Amino acid sequence: MRLSPRIPGRGCLQAARFFATSVATPRIPQTIIEKVVQKYSVSLPDGKIVKAGDYVMIRPEHVMTHDNTGPVISKFKSIGAKKIFDPRQAVFTLDHDVQNKSDKNLAKYANIEAFARAHGIDFYPAGRGIGHQVLVEEGYAFPYTLTVASDSHSNMYGGVACVGTAIVRTDAAALWATGKTWWQVPRMVKVEFRGKLAPGVTGKDVIVALCGSFNNDEVLNAAIEFTGEGVSALSIDDRLTISNMTTEWGALVGVFPVDDTLLSWYESALTKLEQRTFASKSVPPPPEHPRINRRSLDALRATNLTSDLGAQYSSHLIFDLSTLVPHVSGPNSVKVSTPLPKLESQQIAIQKAYLVSCTNSRVSDIAAAASVVEGKKVAEGVEFYVAAASSVVQAEAEKLGHWNKLIAAGAKVLPAGCGPCIGLGTGLLEEGETGISATNRNYKGRMGHPKAQAYLASPAVVAASAVKGFICSPNSLDATSLPPAGAPVFSIASGSSDAAEVPQAEEPLFPGFPAAFSGRLLFAPQDNLSTDALYPGKYTYQDDITLERQAQVVMENYDPSFAGNVATILPSLSASDESTKSGVVLVSGYNFGTGSSREQAATALKAAGVPLVIAGSFGDIFKRNAINNGLVCLECPELVADLTATYAKGGARGAGGREGELTVDQGHEIRVSMTDGNVTLRGSDGEKTYKVRTVGASVQELWVCGGLEGFILKSIR
Repeated sequence: MRLSPRIPGRGCLQAARFFATSVATPRIPQTIIEKVVQKYSVSLPDGKIVKAGDYVMIRPEHVMTHDNTGPVISKFKSIGAKKIFDPRQAVFTLDHDVQNKSDKNLAKYANIEAFARAHGIDFYPAGRGIGHQVLVEEGYAFPYTLTVASDSHSNMYGGVACVGTAIVRTDAAALWATGKTWWQVPRMVKVEFRGKLAPGVTGKDVIVALCGSFNNDEVLNAAIEFTGEGVSALSIDDRLTISNMTTEWGALVGVFPVDDTLLSWYESALTKLEQRTFASKSVPPPPEHPRINRRSLDALRATNLTSDLGAQYSSHLIFDLSTLVPHVSGPNSVKVSTPLPKLESQQIAIQKAYLVSCTNSRVSDIAAAASVVEGKKVAEGVEFYVAAASSVVQAEAEKLGHWNKLIAAGAKVLPAGCGPCIGLGTGLLEEGETGISATNRNYKGRMGHPKAQAYLASPAVVAASAVKGFICSPNSLDATSLPPAGAPVFSIASGSSDAAEVPQAEEPLFPGFPAAFSGRLLFAPQDNLSTDALYPGKYTYQDDITLERQAQVVMENYDPSFAGNVATILPSLSASDESTKSGVVLVSGYNFGTGSSREQAATALKAAGVPLVIAGSFGDIFKRNAINNGLVCLECPELVADLTATYAKGGARGAGGREGELTVDQGHEIRVSMTDGNVTLRGSDGEKTYKVRTVGASVQELWVCGGLEGFILKSIR
């Protein structure tokens, strides 16, 4: 499970773009990701070193929002904010619903553009491209920086050595208003690539195989650092594809190193930018690009930022690229990946093929597909949709002749944008159809009808399948140059660090934050307790529902008696002193709060009288929503294991308590110290002590303010 070593950190504030080179030699070894986060952390005590597990307040280089900018504007205004803290930090890119020409959508887009112009925010209109691709092309995602976006595929920035991660809309509003938001540094996972890809095997095959090989949550909610001698032979487009789909693999970050391949790529990018216009004796040179320019590239070359010897990783995964053949993901799951030679023999017929999205629709992808379809036609009964990742990509593909080859073969062109990948616009899968796509997700119903079948593959395989009418390899693929068509060689190394884990240092509490939480312990012996179990979907869009009513229906889909039991317990509880917060403490299993992003799953628990949830691990979005609304979340696998062994039916989570009860109540009293992390459990069978990593000052301040919105109000007054 996802049990990271968690160690405190240090940070400093700097307004302009910077590289993480001025960090003093740390007393505690750090990974390169921790070093970057270190530089973007603000308001931390002197002498702290940022490590995995720390809660920090971050001021990222940039924050991108796309079509969801509209709801963020509404949130920003409802909080009472009027001024963007740093207009240079925000970036708007319209990319999701760009095929929608309805008056309502056009008005929404116009309102977003007007807001951007009024506040001096960089704005990229519909048709310019998918936001993640734009951020890479325009240098908002840049090596050794931290850039966030209100979209799950911001992991893609790691392909250019930028720490990119997703945030939720409330976080985006906080960043607009204050320039900062909180983040828990994920556990660190090292993924080592060995060997070299065989001809015809791509970055898409790598990440599809990784998702299928390590499919037991090995990287769930982790920050991945890609290393090894196999990295150097991966193109930047391959790296961007791999980092993009670390999201589907379950990670929050996926970062490749800066090396000669990346530096050469940036030199080429700079040349292309300089050639957008021309200069002569009578025409002055074009203005310097604000982010990708000679000065920034020289500074990048002068930077030597690497992980320290002895830096801690929760695990070390090894993958041999030389043993990999083309792979296909699905149907309808990224955790199922099959070697193409095995799948090809089944001749699975398709009705639709897609070369779209920020994952695999760059120039090299379009070129690969074009080489496959050149001189051929899309098979009868198959629709082949293509959309470039950006207008810049499409223009270059047109100039090189690749785009016209696709059109000549019968491909149907869509505007640069998300489109079918997100289930919007033309060409969606219909009931009973099968499609193959170069996108990143093939979840049931995402690209169309829930009763359709969706597979994922590389651009060349997608194009070949479109021409032949069934899932197959391109004719150009030389089987004799490939390794045996079995599973690739992969392993988990024993031991991830030669450094001893450093215990959490005791830190002063933020004024007003409880010194301890105490109360009755209730145990829900269940893993993957979803947000729908915590707060039923039928209440989610009742906008006028009160907190009192939320408290009455909390956990209704899991245990209808839960709310009533909590209400009965609360009158008997009292805090031992003014510095202690009393209530019911809920303990549950792993991946607590998985599922949708509904905030009410957190607010309903808090309203019911549950100020603290302890679990083996949490769904990341639930944790963000919980902390943003003042519900404290702590991880204690040892406590979960003991309660499971003693009180769960059959000693395993998933079947309720020993008597079949969904929520176990044995009358235990629990006290959690927020100064030293000591957890004391008292029951009829005695007393036992556990240890947890407490929340940092950033989260404590949010709690005192009543949540993130209260923090924003405090900051802007």
